[in-house]
Amino acid sequence: MSKRVAVVLAGCGVFDGSEIHEASAVLVHLSRGAATVKIFAPDVEQMHVMDHMQGIQTDEKRNVLVESARLARGNIQKLSQLNVHDFDAVIFPGGFGVAKNLCTWAVESKDCSVNSEVKATLQAFHSQSKPIGLCCISPVLAAKVFPGCEVTVGIEKDKKYPNTTDTAEAIAQLGCKHVSKSVGESHVDVKNKLVTTCAFMCDAPLHDIFDGIGTMVQNVLKLA
Repeated sequence: MSKRVAVVLAGCGVFDGSEIHEASAVLVHLSRGAATVKIFAPDVEQMHVMDHMQGIQTDEKRNVLVESARLARGNIQKLSQLNVHDFDAVIFPGGFGVAKNLCTWAVESKDCSVNSEVKATLQAFHSQSKPIGLCCISPVLAAKVFPGCEVTVGIEKDKKYPNTTDTAEAIAQLGCKHVSKSVGESHVDVKNKLVTTCAFMCDAPLHDIFDGIGTMVQNVLKLA
């Protein structure tokens, strides 16, 4: 039977929303796994809007749900409408929008707050023992919500993973275990049914990131 998977987005664009290549990779691998997918995003204002060409903040205001609809080809629902009983698993692609719009990790690190709907979604799947997939920076959501869990955001103290060490240290300070994994791998926390992979936390070719996300999706579907 086809697995039913919810995908939660954080906007559109690496610097202020969901990382587009990661979101696309998740959807491609779910399609390859014959999963039935529905896409959700919180109906909230973005923390800010970035000019992706110049890498600077603008004065624009944008809505996370409306921007996420670009990636969903318009077929999207408010996160508040997600019912855990309708799905076998949930996946969160990465991108700075996760650390800005789904939580405040970008400015507060381990002391961040998590959007109430995002937190409720994570807790609902966890309480039902349904798998949760997270890539790139999104594993910090699990670290914040589930003390003692195991996640990966790459390999610590490796130049190919420039953002991993500081993030891993913050994850450890939350009482969680960081497990070093290469870009082509994912880590499965069997107890908590969390599957994580580092994606663009690694400075790697796009096809390697795509393949690593594939291992995460495959493991999520196996656990579902």
